[in-house]
Amino acid sequence: MEFKNPQQELERFRARLVAAGGFVLLCFTLLFARFVWLQVVQHEYYQTRAEDNRISLVPIVPNRGLIVDRNGVVLARNYPAYTLEIVPSKTGQPEQVIDGLAEIIDIQPKDRKRFRQLLEESRNFESLPIRTRLTDEEVAKFIAHRYRFPGVDIKARLFRQYPGGAFASHLLGYIGRVNDRDLEKIEAREGEANYRGTEHFGKTGLEQRYEFELHGETGFEQVEVDAGGRAVRTLARSAPVPGNNLTLTVDAELQRIAEQAFGDRRGALVAIDPASGGILALVAVPNYDPNLFVDGIDTQNWKELNESPDKPMVNRALNGAYPPGSTFKPFMALGALTLGKRRPEQVISDPGFFNFGGHHFRDDKKGGHGMVDMYKSIVHSCDTYYYMLANDMGIDNIAAFMGSLGFGSRTGIDIDGESEGVLPSQEWKKKRFKKPEQQKWYAGETISIGIGQGYNAYTPIQLAHATAIVANNGVVFRPHLVKHITDTRTGNKTLIEPQPVRNLGLKPEHLEVIRNAMVGVNKEGTGARAFAGAEYVSAGKTGTAQVYSLKGADYKAGSVKHELRDHALFIAFAPAEQPKIALAVLVENGGFGAQAAAPIARQVLDYYLLGKRPQAPAPVDEAAVEEDEE
Repeated sequence: MEFKNPQQELERFRARLVAAGGFVLLCFTLLFARFVWLQVVQHEYYQTRAEDNRISLVPIVPNRGLIVDRNGVVLARNYPAYTLEIVPSKTGQPEQVIDGLAEIIDIQPKDRKRFRQLLEESRNFESLPIRTRLTDEEVAKFIAHRYRFPGVDIKARLFRQYPGGAFASHLLGYIGRVNDRDLEKIEAREGEANYRGTEHFGKTGLEQRYEFELHGETGFEQVEVDAGGRAVRTLARSAPVPGNNLTLTVDAELQRIAEQAFGDRRGALVAIDPASGGILALVAVPNYDPNLFVDGIDTQNWKELNESPDKPMVNRALNGAYPPGSTFKPFMALGALTLGKRRPEQVISDPGFFNFGGHHFRDDKKGGHGMVDMYKSIVHSCDTYYYMLANDMGIDNIAAFMGSLGFGSRTGIDIDGESEGVLPSQEWKKKRFKKPEQQKWYAGETISIGIGQGYNAYTPIQLAHATAIVANNGVVFRPHLVKHITDTRTGNKTLIEPQPVRNLGLKPEHLEVIRNAMVGVNKEGTGARAFAGAEYVSAGKTGTAQVYSLKGADYKAGSVKHELRDHALFIAFAPAEQPKIALAVLVENGGFGAQAAAPIARQVLDYYLLGKRPQAPAPVDEAAVEEDEE
């Protein structure tokens, strides 16, 4: 029989009680310590976190600046519209969400394709559009069903619009969604904060070159949100500053008439104010509709643009390099006068060919032009004269003088992507070719350079620029499209029009010889038919650039495939006595310059100088006679 020891049991009970009490005290001490840690030590941190959960900082994207022509005609503007957008990280299965949205809002297969493409390319964006430009009815339908679609919302966005569609697209360019390359440019300017919320960036043309002027300054809103992330009220607001506006040197109506003059032909035209370098018109046809790129171009349109044999995405005015043909001859003649290689009255005998090293370089006029001085060589485009002249000048002298007129180098126009062209020289050939036997310059190669063939290859803007220099008596201005930038806050205008870059110091008497001969071209020479009855005096020069070698055969356009036909060219300035406009025209595979290019120039000059508006594209003058324009 066991007897309990009350004293011992009591001591055990007291020990257990003390242990339990100690444990409870320890727990309360730990809780109190944690409370002190959270409420006192970490108070500021968690208060900030709570405020962040309660307050959202929302960027307000500024209005993009306008682009207008010299007369205030709007070429690029903005308009507001509603967009249905999805935050992929908040939806789980975007495709299922889109299927649900399609039950209440019209979502086309092209919308799905574009969304998938954006999903792959736009990892850094908060939301992606599945539908843009919603109607008021569609907005109302979605709002009624919003509770079904977490992570989907409607946003008011500003969309870029080009009212003219494809009109002037190569100079305006287009905008598209921001990509990694654009982000690098933004980071290089330390502009990440200013581009928060911005989804578009200039990709080409003026939109690209003046992106940071056009963008503006992003504003911000402090918005109080509920537990579901919906805005409750706005606590503070910093208004965005609209982007600056661009006023161009371009005359929109002149641009429109120049584009119309080409009809369905491919080519380019650049018109410049010689006294300032301001671009009056910059045409590259065919062109494209930049509105297609604003929302993200769909696959079908992108395929059509890229696979078109007419290459509408190529800016032929700046990127296309072509042999200048006989438009090169007035500059060759000016170089000969400047270097003392010829006098204006000095004559040569043209038997219809130039014999060099046993090879006959033919003149297109059988039997030749007889006795030819400098005036006649330009007016009637005598090849033999320039074969001899090129041989006398030498390739390096030719390259040095032509280089001073801007051939073979970028003009510096305010659009990116300009080509340099090819100004051949001995040094150029050494750099161009790898094999020693290919690097040597042969004297016979110089001969064809004199008539704008051989290795010669220049852009239409280079031809227009050189023509403007001659028209402006050797004073060089940088070609530019933007006349001034207007600050939307202050209204102040920053002029872009530069001071003269340099003065070539060309002698007035030499320039007068060239000017008179170019006037003769349009009065009695190869440009006479195109300018018959003109109410102003113009100076010009036709040209035909050979696309492939005839190998001694006679050129017959009808027997040659269209894509192998010669390019037609024409340069001009007017009025001849006090030039207000200088231009260069190129018609790809157009044949003779007098037939295809000169009539386009006539329409452009008639409008600019006389206000005459043509009712149809410039006709091809099949009856125009070319006297050696190769």
